Amino acid sequence: MQVHPIHYAERHAALQGKRLIAFDLDGTLIDSVPDLAAAVARTLNELGLPAPSEAEVRDWVGNGAPVLVERALTWALRAAPEPALLQRGYDVFMEHYGAAPNSLTTLYPGVTQALQALHQQGLTLVLITNKPERFIEPLLSHFELLDYFTLCIGGDSLPEKKPHPLPLLHAARHCQVPPEACVMVGDSRHDIAAGKAAGFTTLALPYGYNHGEPIESSHPDLVLSSLTELLTAPLKTPATD
Repeated sequence: MQVHPIHYAERHAALQGKRLIAFDLDGTLIDSVPDLAAAVARTLNELGLPAPSEAEVRDWVGNGAPVLVERALTWALRAAPEPALLQRGYDVFMEHYGAAPNSLTTLYPGVTQALQALHQQGLTLVLITNKPERFIEPLLSHFELLDYFTLCIGGDSLPEKKPHPLPLLHAARHCQVPPEACVMVGDSRHDIAAGKAAGFTTLALPYGYNHGEPIESSHPDLVLSSLTELLTAPLKTPATD
């Protein structure tokens, strides 16, 4: 997909005065599909079912682990799984993925540079992912990113997850920042829908997981080619004496 360059003036207009930036994790900061696909393959093999390709798993990621397992089982069975099998599949998947969540996972280019610079600017950074909460700290610690975030919210941290706006609104309230001063950065329609519903400015990245759809179809406020483009636009309104 061709990404059109975003001019400085457009970034400036959309981001000026922002105080909090919420980031998605999978497909935005990290490419976790290789490890997720390996865990899915081990799960299905243990259940006596065929395993999908990594490319197929890439299109299933984004709604949390339970939905990923359901999609994988539906693909393997060519039918919706029974509740007992779905629960068994989820338990097996969590065991396999939990044993090796970062063996093959990599950071996208520019992530550390961007987070470090934004943190040094005094912006509040939060992580809002649909990944189960238990995996957040190990992954962020592995890539030495944990200290940049004031708050981390997983898909099972609250009663609702993205695309519901609750996690975003919870983060804004927790950090005492009004939604109009917040930004949601993600790679999927779920991130953009949640951001719009919460009243956040929405920024999209085209390289992640969006179920095979172009991210422009979700109508984010801006599409960036890299997180480093955030560093060319002033986000916080300068303090006045």
